[in-house]
Amino acid sequence: MLFFRTKFIAAGMVALSLGVGICGARADEFINVLTGGTSGVYYPLGVALSEIYGKTIPGVRTQVQATKASVENLNLLEQGKGEIAFALGDSVKAAAEGDADAGFPQKLEKLRAIAAIYPNYVQIVASQESGIKSFADLKGKSLSVGAPKSGTELNARAIFGALGMSYSDLSRTEYLPFGESVELIKNRQLDATLQSAGLGVASIKDLASSLPITVVAVPAEVAQKLGAPFQAATIPAGTYQGQKEAIPTLAITNILVTRSDVSDDEAYQMTKQMFEHLDQMVAAHNAAKSIKLEDAIKGLPIPLHPGAARYYKEKGMM
Repeated sequence: MLFFRTKFIAAGMVALSLGVGICGARADEFINVLTGGTSGVYYPLGVALSEIYGKTIPGVRTQVQATKASVENLNLLEQGKGEIAFALGDSVKAAAEGDADAGFPQKLEKLRAIAAIYPNYVQIVASQESGIKSFADLKGKSLSVGAPKSGTELNARAIFGALGMSYSDLSRTEYLPFGESVELIKNRQLDATLQSAGLGVASIKDLASSLPITVVAVPAEVAQKLGAPFQAATIPAGTYQGQKEAIPTLAITNILVTRSDVSDDEAYQMTKQMFEHLDQMVAAHNAAKSIKLEDAIKGLPIPLHPGAARYYKEKGMM
């Protein structure tokens, strides 16, 4: 008996080390939070969301899964391998439409919205020694555009197309997560990185503290050419060390997405508890300061989950 008791305790410790929290007397519901790379913004916000749900929703087990972000998250949801996911608005729209070039050979029919949350900013950062000062200067240089068909890479592809350029204009294209991209720049093996994330993303902060950088502007006309869900935006001066001027760029709203076969009660609680514990989200990452209840149902490219809609009706928004 002692052997089996020891094995049980050890298994519980392993589960806790993997970020699984068990609350309440029964554990008949599971919430797997699909995020992104650990050096991005989705991951720390996903950890905070998991902790909120684990403490406030009786009888659930929660887990955080690091992924390649938007496109993978949406496909995993459709396959029933997650209950809630972070995704970029343009990726969600592409998934609902079945855009094969974006990584969705068929329409994803099960996707349902929980809330529009904070905007992602397209942030193109080069080492100063690369000599890159404008988007056009990327020609002949090496650039990491994010994991293949990730939300970031889809953003990169759209911007290049709007400016009459393509990856073939680069000397080398890397498809790497944020952290790996930054390490290559620090080692003088890469000129620049394009990252679609909340302001103050840890990977770019790390790069800016390691060597002089240039934050590269995305011309304003790109937003006009691409249209919704893209919009013109600005990276405020001082967002990163050594960045003395505000930089024009694009923003794309992030969406928390669930699937249609998640129960109404679970979707209701996932919506309610996030908005009622936003302070914990902000503590995890400053990007969450932009999450506003009044913006939660604006511009959604997919239907709301009925459970989420119930919460917004309670708040007099519907």
